[in-house]
Order: sequence, then C-alpha cells, then structure tokens
Amino acid sequence: MPEEPSRFAAPGAGDLPWHWALLDSAGAPVEVSAEYADQRFASQGDAESWVGEIWAELAEQGVDAVTLHEVDRVVYGPMSLHA
Repeated sequence: MPEEPSRFAAPGAGDLPWHWALLDSAGAPVEVSAEYADQRFASQGDAESWVGEIWAELAEQGVDAVTLHEVDRVVYGPMSLHA
C-alpha cells in the first residue's frame, strides 16, 4: 500500500503571499539578519503588524524604507522608516 502524503506540509508562497521588500535610501534591497529576512505572511494585516512592531530594528540594520508585496504585486511603498 503506498504511503499517504503528509498533511502537514510547510506553507508555500500561495499560502503566505504577503512580504516586505526591505530597501536602502537608494531603493536597493538590504540584507538583514536571518530573524528579519524573508518573512512571509498570510494576510496584509499580519504583514503590517509585523513591520509596525519591528520597524526600529529594521532601521538599525540599514533599512530606510519598505514596500509591501502580495506575491509579485506591489501593494504600496516605498514607505520610509524615518519620521
């Protein structure tokens, strides 16, 4: 009898379509520590809450602005992390 596939597969990009582009002052991507890199979210609200909670840490790592994406579509941004 064939083995049944796992029902607990890791979520794919379709399940977590929301993500932030982390940008420097010239609009180029910024490399940040692993805990902030490549974060993906199930909803726009989850993504916005995340960046709202850690924007200061991102700024300390050289992020000047963020742009919100749903898969490949730009939702809004760039949005400055500076007052």
